[in-house]
Amino acid sequence: MSRQVKVMLAVVAMLVVLMPVLVACPPVVEEVPTIRIGIIGPMKFTVGEHTWWGAQMAADEINAAGGVNVGGVMHQIELFKADSNELLSVVDAVSAMERLITVDEVDFVIGGARTEAVLAKQEVMADHGVIFINVGSAHPEQCMRLAADYERYRYFFRGAAVVNSRYLGKMIFALVDMVAGEIRQELGIETPKVAIMMEKAVWTDPIVAAAQAKLPKMGMEVVGVWRPSPIAADVTAELTAIKDAGAHIIMTAYLGPVGVTASRQWGELEIPAAKVGINTDAQSKRHWVATGGKVEWEVTFNFIGPVEITPKTIPFYTRFLERFGDFPYYSAGVYDSIYLLKEAIERAGTLETYAVIDELKKTDFLGVGGRVVFTGIDSPYPHDLVWGPGYITGLGIQWRDGELVVVWPDGRAVLGDKAWEGIRFEGTVDYKLPPWMVEFWKGRQ
Repeated sequence: MSRQVKVMLAVVAMLVVLMPVLVACPPVVEEVPTIRIGIIGPMKFTVGEHTWWGAQMAADEINAAGGVNVGGVMHQIELFKADSNELLSVVDAVSAMERLITVDEVDFVIGGARTEAVLAKQEVMADHGVIFINVGSAHPEQCMRLAADYERYRYFFRGAAVVNSRYLGKMIFALVDMVAGEIRQELGIETPKVAIMMEKAVWTDPIVAAAQAKLPKMGMEVVGVWRPSPIAADVTAELTAIKDAGAHIIMTAYLGPVGVTASRQWGELEIPAAKVGINTDAQSKRHWVATGGKVEWEVTFNFIGPVEITPKTIPFYTRFLERFGDFPYYSAGVYDSIYLLKEAIERAGTLETYAVIDELKKTDFLGVGGRVVFTGIDSPYPHDLVWGPGYITGLGIQWRDGELVVVWPDGRAVLGDKAWEGIRFEGTVDYKLPPWMVEFWKGRQ
């Protein structure tokens, strides 16, 4: 046997011996670094579900485009879902926040819904020094804390989905003023009577107080205040009392499931008062089904709608509806917050917390809901959203024939502020009073 043959046989024998080892060891795959983002909210409710969906859309798009460039290294976004159950339990919300930070070891947290829970989660955020972008809760106190103790609460930003209650109140007043104008014109009632019906919750307290003081100055009469539980399953007593009080307008603010109850019973009873304000559940397509269509003619605030706020709005609205089968709820605005966080990280070139905070403060981002800019640390509300024409405005949307249409901004000045004149997005239509209300009041003239 030649030397060459012997060498070949030796190599074959060695391969036979090593084959099991080679098969058992899979090829080495280079691990892709990730940015771990916790998405927190009451996931059994629409506000939490849409927070998760909006985050998924943004993360999927960013990852498909290559990810986030962190100092020259591309990172993929990895989402961690946390059910806070915060509409029912603040304790559960705190536990969910703790798990995200200590067990899942997330780099950032985005979400939130109920003010009481977000205030508690801020303490967890501050204790651990983790950036928390709130996209669902509105009370001014959340940002006022930064003004009082910036060192402790600097990690908090109110993200692109909801402005604070003071601005929400201004939007509700603008919507009520629009409805009052239609009542004066169509029904000839010069001093419309308003019933304030808002869920009993911390975030609505400043709106209720402001409404009682401001509505009379707007040429309206307040006939009473009703504060049902956020989870009330029956509000017929409140609605009957409102009808008996002769109200022409019901000024609303609901985040909890009472919004479904109130819409359904208002329509079933044909209460002769226009329903207008904030009813977050009424932003969802499923609200039509849940109320049996009785939400028809109701007006609610939303962050986004089927109009061209920016060139990004309609494409996002269409993709969201196609993917999830629902109109985007206000908390789906988390989509913008994921993108603006991406930009801040890329500008910082690092995931280091204080560097990202410094870049978030410089945010000037054109998103699906408008231009996102944060207030400065010298503001009464640091790290809050700038609200108004040219920035985040919000919309007034009305239910008609099972669809949502945008009715505000309507191009007119808002409560004397001429900066709003001409602000009317393409696709906006004129507001209409409920037909049964028109019939009721014209029958008494």
